[in-house]
Amino acid sequence: MKVAILSDIHSNVFALKAVIKDAKNKGVTKFINLGDTLYGPIEPKKTYKLLKTENFVHICGNQDRQIYEAQDEEIYSNPTMEFILDNLGKKPLKWMKDLPSINIYNNEIFLCHGSPYDDLTYLLEDVNNGTNKLRNENEIIKLLKNNHYKIILCGHSHIPRLVELRTGQLIINPGSVGLQAYSDDSPKHKIENFNSYASYVILEKKEKDYNVEFLRIAYKKNKAIKKAKKRDRLDWAYALKYGRSK
Repeated sequence: MKVAILSDIHSNVFALKAVIKDAKNKGVTKFINLGDTLYGPIEPKKTYKLLKTENFVHICGNQDRQIYEAQDEEIYSNPTMEFILDNLGKKPLKWMKDLPSINIYNNEIFLCHGSPYDDLTYLLEDVNNGTNKLRNENEIIKLLKNNHYKIILCGHSHIPRLVELRTGQLIINPGSVGLQAYSDDSPKHKIENFNSYASYVILEKKEKDYNVEFLRIAYKKNKAIKKAKKRDRLDWAYALKYGRSK
């Protein structure tokens, strides 16, 4: 078994193309996407169309849910959301609504976006003090709530991490394909990877064990930056260029 793990594409079709090409060149034929796929001021519809041509297992992220749950007040106050909905049309919305929030792959790999029971909670990061430090092991195990799967995949934080628990379980966050920095107000914190490269993981089973390879891929980021500027998202343009949050 050899599979590419992606998360947090955020409509960045340019980064997605580069990651898919790199993974295929490395012999990957199966992809897993951990959500937050189409939200962003870049190319939501083109991202959706590309994904539909490839061999992917998908789950829903919190910002996928935010798109199809958006009410009039949020749409009118958020030009990015208005653009996304206009750009996507009805079919991608239905596709997102039909995605599961969690999934099981190969009978031993558990897929979630944030944590197993909450797509808004970081499984591995504690951000309550404005930082994004790694949680202690007991906190992580508590959030797993007796989840017994050998491999647990999560996204949401955009930070690539591999954590091996005393239970023998591996938790893998592949980082973000499409956005290497952002700021959030709930609670207030910043995520910054300090580079602009697309991030993903190749997971390969070797007999009874797994190899985990983290990869950083260059892509045509200036095209993504241009799209973000066109949508008046200078914060996204800065994050795409520098991997930092203003």
